[in-house]
Amino acid sequence: MRSLHRHLTSPRTRAASAAAMSLRNVVSMVLVSALLGSSALLAGCSDAGGTLENTGGGAGVGGDAGSGGQDASGGQDAGSGGQDASGGQDAGSGGQDASGGQDAGSGGQDAGGGGDPSGECTEGSTSGANTDPDDPVQQGADRLVSDLKFPAVLVAVGDRDGQTRHYTSGVGDLETEAKVPVDGRLRIGSSSKTFTAVVVLQLVGEGDVDLDAPIETYLPGLVRGDGIDGREITVRQLLQHTSGLPDYDDVLLAEGVFKIQHTYVDPHALLDMALAQPGKAPGSEWAYSNTNYVLAGMIIEKVTGRPLNEEITRRIIERIGLRNTYLPGVGEQGIRGCHPKGYHTDVPGEPLQDITELDPGWGWAAGQVIATPSDLNRFYTALFGGELVEPAQLEELRTTVDAPTMWPGARYGLGVVSTPLSCGGLVWGHGGDIPGYHTRGGVTEDGRVVTVAITVLPYFVFGEEGAEQAYMDVLGLVDTALCE
Repeated sequence: MRSLHRHLTSPRTRAASAAAMSLRNVVSMVLVSALLGSSALLAGCSDAGGTLENTGGGAGVGGDAGSGGQDASGGQDAGSGGQDASGGQDAGSGGQDASGGQDAGSGGQDAGGGGDPSGECTEGSTSGANTDPDDPVQQGADRLVSDLKFPAVLVAVGDRDGQTRHYTSGVGDLETEAKVPVDGRLRIGSSSKTFTAVVVLQLVGEGDVDLDAPIETYLPGLVRGDGIDGREITVRQLLQHTSGLPDYDDVLLAEGVFKIQHTYVDPHALLDMALAQPGKAPGSEWAYSNTNYVLAGMIIEKVTGRPLNEEITRRIIERIGLRNTYLPGVGEQGIRGCHPKGYHTDVPGEPLQDITELDPGWGWAAGQVIATPSDLNRFYTALFGGELVEPAQLEELRTTVDAPTMWPGARYGLGVVSTPLSCGGLVWGHGGDIPGYHTRGGVTEDGRVVTVAITVLPYFVFGEEGAEQAYMDVLGLVDTALCE
């Protein structure tokens, strides 16, 4: 979540940094997904017999994406067990069945990631990473651990020919000092927003949703508040963060993450938190809000008549063979399969605590997806290669506006961000921040692709004084991977 984009972890321009990153704002922020404001057996983690999976991932835009390119086997039938996750609350929906229903564990493989179902990594899970200490990507990853004191760094870099190189640094568990699993599963936070945006754009292509229709068309009577009227906010404005809607995590996370770590919060309750705050005029400014994507998820459910998790699983995860990507079921707090632990503290500078176990329901359509770096690479490669949406919808997705409170040069499209590279051109993707995990990366026009993940939110290591530079250092490693 990039509220957790906006608060917990988003880099700010230097001019806005001091004012924007107050402790309350930071703790209020998708991250938990982007949130909140970021994958076949786990590439790099071994299967039950100890045999390493092929770690060659797809990088070429529009190409056969290697490890992610299997047919959609391995995805579960997410339709079964779907439940209304509204928790019985009347969220002012006017009687609409716009519930943020989640199914009970859709997508991916149920044991997941080549590790055993408990999440332990089997023998071989730390094999297959780069071993060249002079590689500039390895040097960058090592610096994030040695100089910035991040617990672990995982990187997957794909070249134009569809080959993937994996890098790790640090430790996967601060207590045991276990090695970092290569291409381990992670919470990808606000990178989840791109998944949600893609489903909406698929529905646009199918004629079921109009980007420029008011959200009232699909959720009548649901969106009302102080300065807020669903009759005046379009679907496009939701996806582009120009709706003027307040962010629910300003309320949800006001007292920190640990108070809600094991609490399930349903989508209607999230919307209630947002609507209790005053809004701004739609289209008046760009302002990141996880509330936008909760409403986008509700539109998907209303239009399709199916749970959001099922639609993302069927339309994306199974379609392009993301065998290590899934959406947790209601109440599911662990990460399936082989994964590094994630760490957090509500007060910057205090000792880090294990926050791997977390109920991500409050991320929902804005930030609850779990994936591996190579699966995330495969996803963005497939998206910008035209495998997921029609050309007209891809053009809409790539139409951007200035996003001044993100990082320098960032522009926001429909669920994606473009960032200039030092070697020219742009990288397209979406950062993800959720307690315990921070991801950055994306794909270039010519098919280079990278995902960088660390196992803590940088702000909570450095506080206001050093967080901005730490965020820029992570983005710098993205640039290094794509330009050197």
